[in-house]
Amino acid sequence: MTENVVHLHKNPDPAPVTTLTVVPEPAPAKPMPLWVRSGRAVRTAVTHDVTKATARAMARHTLFVAGGARIAAKRTWDGRTASRYERMIRAAEAAGNFELAAEWEERGQHYRRDRHQRRMDLLTSPIDAAKGVAVGAGMSVGSLIALGVVMAVATKDAGDVFTPLMATVDFINLLITIVQVVWGPALTIGPFLALLALWAVGKHQQAAPAWAMPDNVRNGEGEPITPSIVVKALRDLGVAPLRTAIKDMGDAGAGMLGPIRIAGCGVEVDVTLPSGVSTIEVQKRRRKLAENLTRHEHEVFITIPQAARTVRLWVADSGALDEPIGPSPLVTDDTLTADYAKGRAPWGQDLRGDAAALSVYQRHLLITGLSNQGKTAALRALALWVALDRSVEFWVGDLKGVGDWAMFEGLATRFIQGPTDDHVIQVTMMLEDAVEEMNRRLMMPPGTQFPALIVNVDEAQVAFMCPLKDEDKRPYGGSSSNSRYFMAARKIHNQGRAVNVLLWQGTQDPTDQNLPKLVREGAHTRASLALGTESQSRMALGDKAVNGGAAPHLLRPGLDKGTLVVASDGIQAPAGQASITVRTHYISTDEAHAIADRAKALRDGVTTLTVIERGEERDPLADILAALGDAPRVRTKDVLKRLATLNEGAYGGWSFLDLKRVLDDSGAEPHKSDGVMVVSRDRVARALANRDTDGSASAAE
Repeated sequence: MTENVVHLHKNPDPAPVTTLTVVPEPAPAKPMPLWVRSGRAVRTAVTHDVTKATARAMARHTLFVAGGARIAAKRTWDGRTASRYERMIRAAEAAGNFELAAEWEERGQHYRRDRHQRRMDLLTSPIDAAKGVAVGAGMSVGSLIALGVVMAVATKDAGDVFTPLMATVDFINLLITIVQVVWGPALTIGPFLALLALWAVGKHQQAAPAWAMPDNVRNGEGEPITPSIVVKALRDLGVAPLRTAIKDMGDAGAGMLGPIRIAGCGVEVDVTLPSGVSTIEVQKRRRKLAENLTRHEHEVFITIPQAARTVRLWVADSGALDEPIGPSPLVTDDTLTADYAKGRAPWGQDLRGDAAALSVYQRHLLITGLSNQGKTAALRALALWVALDRSVEFWVGDLKGVGDWAMFEGLATRFIQGPTDDHVIQVTMMLEDAVEEMNRRLMMPPGTQFPALIVNVDEAQVAFMCPLKDEDKRPYGGSSSNSRYFMAARKIHNQGRAVNVLLWQGTQDPTDQNLPKLVREGAHTRASLALGTESQSRMALGDKAVNGGAAPHLLRPGLDKGTLVVASDGIQAPAGQASITVRTHYISTDEAHAIADRAKALRDGVTTLTVIERGEERDPLADILAALGDAPRVRTKDVLKRLATLNEGAYGGWSFLDLKRVLDDSGAEPHKSDGVMVVSRDRVARALANRDTDGSASAAE
């Protein structure tokens, strides 16, 4: 029997039900109306770049004709009236030059008097012309008949009397016939030739609106600097008195401008400002002036020449300053040598593209700028050139310590490299030794000639900022009266030049703390790369240079690497200017090593006194030999100083007795020479060789 099972609860997992959704097929798209397609095609064609360029070209060349007609009419009007003189008088009065205004007024009076005389002559000119024609015709006919008589006599034919006269009549008839033939085509072609002439005038003067000009002209790329562009740029500068004065000048605003001269990769023009407008008002608006001239700010330089109320504008060709200059002559000419006293270091190019050469003779040097702008490269390039003069001695302190000056090892007689406080102490002692050498030279008889000693300190701000003090509580850094580095630098600045002891310093990001005022003002040659503020520019170059237009704070960090603003009498600057901008040649580290090798080859060999870190186990006798260098004998006092420079920790506290003890024990005792105690290099070298030989023999036994 089959039982029926009744489920009292619903199945919790019912079988899924699949729902089929029927999606209707999309209806076929309606065809786009013809007028819509035609409209889109027309819009695409009208807005296409080719169409726009073609339309602008047609408008431009049409407007050239209109502009040329306007210019020709203005020239004709100026030639027939006294408007030119009136305009020049207004321009001179607006510029405050009343003497020039009086001169133009006198010229205008002469023109009016001559014009009146010409008009009075026109009253009698018809009668005079008629008389002239009658007399001329009579003389011509008489001359022809006389010629005919001569011919008749020669040919014995009376008919030849009128032959010349009839030949002349026939020639005149031929000319009339030619004119009749040409007259019709000339009347047809003449207007087209006139339009072509007007178009040429308009094109030459670019007499068309800006919107109709080509893209490169509208964007200012390659736009030439013309008087009208300069005047318009000055008018729109935002200086109300200047704008009013130019407006009163009418079209003669160019009367303010001197001739526009080609100057290197740009042009130069002097602008005499109207009365009531100061040069500082133009200087403060350098960026706006550059933009009005369709240039970038770094492509316009404003300086102040000697003439009163005048600014000198130098405007670079678009993009010209972004192009690198060529390599240094030190790299390209391996036969080049230097003359410290009479020569000039080939440093780079000025903005005109001319070679910029610097004289370093008896001039202290300071180069500053922001970090990573090419300060070390610019300073090193000068040192490499001077090194090619074998008479110059170098002491080098590199407080960066990354190998930028490594090529001077074996070239400099003293070489310190490293960024620590210990290195600052060693550099300070090097400067103090230079002060003692300076004092020794000052005690020599007047007129004594001394070879140049150049003490070169790179990253000098590290020395000025050093917080350490010596055992007498005298600070190494700072700018107080007992600061050791500061006072040594000041003493060299005060008297070193007279005896050829010079201090060259490179420092970055100058402030009153890391570059004291008295030190920076003691440099004869001051140069600056890109800086952050105008106050830093004044610290680097001085107020006179900045007031005269020097603006290293407007150089572009990173983009204007190696570009220096230099204030020095050792470089040829434009007349009346306190500074010059120089784009220096870049000499790579490898190239610097090659130049240094050439300099070493010119010398007899230099033993560089290299500073060794503290804490190492020392060999006093070997260090004494290293301190002597190549000199046959050295005063004991100088030997002690050189040992302290080698290692302050080991030899800083040595006295003469300590030195004598080591030398006596080795058999190289000091002796007198010219009345002073000296150490003989030969004795020390012999003692060291004997000691090493004895040591080797003992070890063998």
